[in-house]
Amino acid sequence: FVTHVPVWFRTFLIASATFVLGAAMGVAFVRGLYGTPTARIADAGPAARVGALRRGSGGGSEAEQREPDGCARAVQGRSGKLGTRGATRCAVRPSRSIGPAHFTVHGFLRGSAVAAVAAVLGACAVPDAPRGIPDALPEDALTLLRPDTVRTLRLDPDVVYRYLWSGRGPWGLHLVQADLRRRCDLGLDVLRAVAREEGAAGRERVSSMVARSDERVLMAVNADFFTPEGLTVGTELSGGRVTAATARPTISWKTGSGPWIGTTHVSADSIWVGWFVSMHEGDGLTEAVGGFPELLDAGARVGDLEVSERPSFASARHPRTAVGYDPERGWAWFAVVDGRQAPHSDGMTLPELAELFEALGATEALNLDGGGSSVMVIRGRTVNRPSDLTGERPVVNALALVQTPRGCGGAAR
Repeated sequence: FVTHVPVWFRTFLIASATFVLGAAMGVAFVRGLYGTPTARIADAGPAARVGALRRGSGGGSEAEQREPDGCARAVQGRSGKLGTRGATRCAVRPSRSIGPAHFTVHGFLRGSAVAAVAAVLGACAVPDAPRGIPDALPEDALTLLRPDTVRTLRLDPDVVYRYLWSGRGPWGLHLVQADLRRRCDLGLDVLRAVAREEGAAGRERVSSMVARSDERVLMAVNADFFTPEGLTVGTELSGGRVTAATARPTISWKTGSGPWIGTTHVSADSIWVGWFVSMHEGDGLTEAVGGFPELLDAGARVGDLEVSERPSFASARHPRTAVGYDPERGWAWFAVVDGRQAPHSDGMTLPELAELFEALGATEALNLDGGGSSVMVIRGRTVNRPSDLTGERPVVNALALVQTPRGCGGAAR
């Protein structure tokens, strides 16, 4: 059960319990610290004894506590009223007064006890959640982009969204960085247009897909290219079921595995997406979407990135959507570059996009559908500026970063 509870809720419960326990122990020790040595009261007159009792405090309900010297003293009740019993019954006993040295020892012991408790409480207190990723971008990326504006929003201890504007492009760039290695409850999910979920062709805005999702979607971007009829061009697996199979560049993910980026291989019985998945039965785990072209493979650029064969597509600046992965750190990068909107943002060429992921430290990267389809949705809100005059364009599928218990042993969909 504990593994299925969201991390923020577990942290809240632990912090609350620690606070309550610490408060209770602190009250108890403060009462003990400021309690008055009764033997000194025994040597004083009646007025001094009553005054000392009013200044002192004990624990529990109104009752008598017997001190070692045999003098009964009153105890303050929870209501704050001072009990009167024992204030005049305290028998003066000869010769057992507590001298300054004795009191110093008791004070030292009490102070040491309080310090020890404070240290224990400090050790037991829930620290700030360790962050797997830093607030700042990698230095190489800052050198490449030379941004005039950087805005950062931490969506989760291990997920950061950044908006950068650079006059060098000009570029309006939206980046999400996620540490997928440290957290079992962070993963990727494929969202599909509602018509396609019902077995037909169709398109839908990414923001609408996010609103319908049963998962907690932290971020989503448009994914694969599509036909005019509303069918995906490349491979697609959703909920572990193969819904489209084509030998094209793909990004795939499943519980217990980092993202895989490469070209799929299809046979009559199975499809290779970094691992084999049955074409007919699926595996109940894998999520995958296609893109084109693959930008980086094992840290090297893939060919000339279509510059020779498709110059208007690859060499011209357009709005872009892409995803990258750094297997060494477990960091996934999602990028949307606004375009066709001078002087705000011109977009990027595919070589510029590959250079961006190289500067981010990714060694695997895949270009997704771009142009008017490029969109990034954060917490249900579109954060970039789609280039279509009508705003966000309906697409066939989306790639989402989700917080889900499936990766921590929860049931598959």
